[in-house]
Amino acid sequence: MNRSDDRATAFTVPQKPAILFDLDGTLIDSIDLLVQSMEFAYDDRAHRPPVDEWIAAIGTPLDAMLRRWARDEEDVRQLRVRYREFQFANHDAMTTAYPGAVELVRALHADGHLLAIVTSKLAVGARRSLAFVGIEECFAAVVGIESTERHKPHPEPVWHALERIGGVPPSRALFVGDSTHDMHAGNAAGVATAAALWGPFSRAQLETADPTYWLRDFNELRGLVDGFARI
Repeated sequence: MNRSDDRATAFTVPQKPAILFDLDGTLIDSIDLLVQSMEFAYDDRAHRPPVDEWIAAIGTPLDAMLRRWARDEEDVRQLRVRYREFQFANHDAMTTAYPGAVELVRALHADGHLLAIVTSKLAVGARRSLAFVGIEECFAAVVGIESTERHKPHPEPVWHALERIGGVPPSRALFVGDSTHDMHAGNAAGVATAAALWGPFSRAQLETADPTYWLRDFNELRGLVDGFARI
């Protein structure tokens, strides 16, 4: 085979798909921590978020969530300080990886898939969670709230993640998340989306965002990735 044939063969071999993950409710079970952080922040308030509404907003920027039940911007700042005080103090005791998450992430990394986190929390907080469960080194990029001007459900964080990991085309990427915000962002960005049913949202809630795939556990995700890699 001559050199030109080598180049042609290399060009036609499919690139292993990149896998983007949301964090809270997808890789780590931290929903109770986020709810209790809210309750601590609003502890002395009569006007406070109903738990179901707070959970529904998880995955969007924290300030936007706090603002709905705040008096003004200074109040948002004070609530944020209290929220993060509780969150950081209780992070390790109230954070755990979902069953199978650590093993799958390590396997995908070992197999040569480019991995990234797309989250609406600060990157430093996301990295703390990833390091705590032992998978931080598996991710080529962590896109946090400060990484982009626009946030999920806008597609910009997804595009930014693809650029950060080497300019991967959307057609060769899969975004795994547990919320409608994740699915809307991924769909708008042109990547395949996979809805995780082990998070706090029901299938009926997620159906409104029209995910490409459905996942009941991380074993199904491994099968999906293997099939996607052959496309």
